[in-house]
Amino acid sequence: MSNFFPDRFVDLAENVEVPPAVNQMETHVFNQQADNRTWYAKYGTALESWGPLAQGKNNLFAHPVLSGIGEEYGKTAAQVALRYLLQRDVIIIPKSVHRERMASNLDILDFQLDDADMAAITALDEGKSLFIEHTDPRAVEFLLGYGSR
Repeated sequence: MSNFFPDRFVDLAENVEVPPAVNQMETHVFNQQADNRTWYAKYGTALESWGPLAQGKNNLFAHPVLSGIGEEYGKTAAQVALRYLLQRDVIIIPKSVHRERMASNLDILDFQLDDADMAAITALDEGKSLFIEHTDPRAVEFLLGYGSR
């Protein structure tokens, strides 16, 4: 499933025989879905990140916190962001058409962020979308192609 926020998610999960296995939502270091994840976990549903690298928004690839942590491990800011999500049990499938970036995105299994690093990255959470507010009826109409009627 995709973009089921807790209210609609619980409604669905309570009314099916088998709860959803995965819910894909915008999830990255700037929108970590922390409160929502509690509800998904209650039903055994994994969170899959849409846009784990925030499509580069908020200067992710050169963000001072992520870059600083990356220097400690010999990793890039992007690798730190992906590792953070991995350690938070978020499914990550970063998009890239560049072979070297694909390899770099996979090169996150040889280090582990410590508690201080995790806390510093957790503090980056803005708790809102960088792209669209899914609970705004106008956004829903836009996504459905209705525009304003």
